Amino acid sequence: MTLQTIADRVGVSRMTVSNAFSKPDQLSAALRSRILAAADELGYAGPDPTARALAKGTTGTIGIVLTSSLQYAFTDHIATSFLGAIAGQLAPTGLAITLLTSADSGAIVPARDLAMDGALIYSCDPTSSVVDVLARRRLPLVYVDQDPAPDISSVNVDDRTGARAAAQHLIDLGHRRIGLLLSGLHGPHGVVDPDVRPLDGHASRQRLQGWQDALRPAGITPQAVRQNGTGLEAARDGARLLLDRPDRPTAILCFSDVVAHGALQVAAELGIQVPRDLSLVGFDDNPIAVQVQPALTTVHQDVEAKGRAAADALTAAIAATRTSGTLTARHVLLPTGLVVRDSTAAPSSGTP
Repeated sequence: MTLQTIADRVGVSRMTVSNAFSKPDQLSAALRSRILAAADELGYAGPDPTARALAKGTTGTIGIVLTSSLQYAFTDHIATSFLGAIAGQLAPTGLAITLLTSADSGAIVPARDLAMDGALIYSCDPTSSVVDVLARRRLPLVYVDQDPAPDISSVNVDDRTGARAAAQHLIDLGHRRIGLLLSGLHGPHGVVDPDVRPLDGHASRQRLQGWQDALRPAGITPQAVRQNGTGLEAARDGARLLLDRPDRPTAILCFSDVVAHGALQVAAELGIQVPRDLSLVGFDDNPIAVQVQPALTTVHQDVEAKGRAAADALTAAIAATRTSGTLTARHVLLPTGLVVRDSTAAPSSGTP
């Protein structure tokens, strides 16, 4: 079944049939309806997408590079909100989304092998080769939660300012024994020196720097634990290293609300009451922050605005590439803000 088969049935040219599928504005509504009805009657689904992509020089698809596990896109509230905002912003453009892992799986490298018109690099492992692969393909790119590059558009949130406000909040409450629950894929893990800078992602580094911006001038050297990843179980393991000790902190700054949730669970298991015995501060303002008890003090970021800004930056980059025009890279930095809830209070006089 081909376009010519439909053309012969309706009595029009092959190009007219093609336009009925790809350029409907070129035909009258009545003629297009006749062509589509004939195609439906003959069981023709439409032009082959691969051939059409070759002819147009565009795939109609963008890639989104995530962490090493695509499961993250469907289980993390922040990731799902980000992707939902992108999908909503792209809907009028007709662009489809392909999710790509940043893991190097040997012979199969989706970032190298899959056809796409551009890609968003979202919170990607800094050791991954995927970014270099996409750059060599000369695809339009946008970095999200990545270190900005001069010639590539980027969208970030002001992690450092938000983290500084979180640390200052605890200092103003009177806390001096403050713990940090850090996160990173690469070692070292466990109890770490907070001044040692391992290879971490952009958000991890910025949040640590923001905390230290407030802690250092106050003369506070925090106790720090670095966990492997951002999941709840890893958070529980890290929190136990901070809390199951005689000199435990009276407050903990957490990389995310999920990490803070893990610390909240461990505190309950150890008989430590929040916020009477322990103050906790998260980051992101994830929906979980108001679902747990007590509700978490956290740093809010507008994830949906980040998704919309990322989608707009990438469609602009793709449009500039198609028209052979030049595009000045845009660097968007979205604000963050401290949200004080019930998980923070002044340290108890009876805290050991």
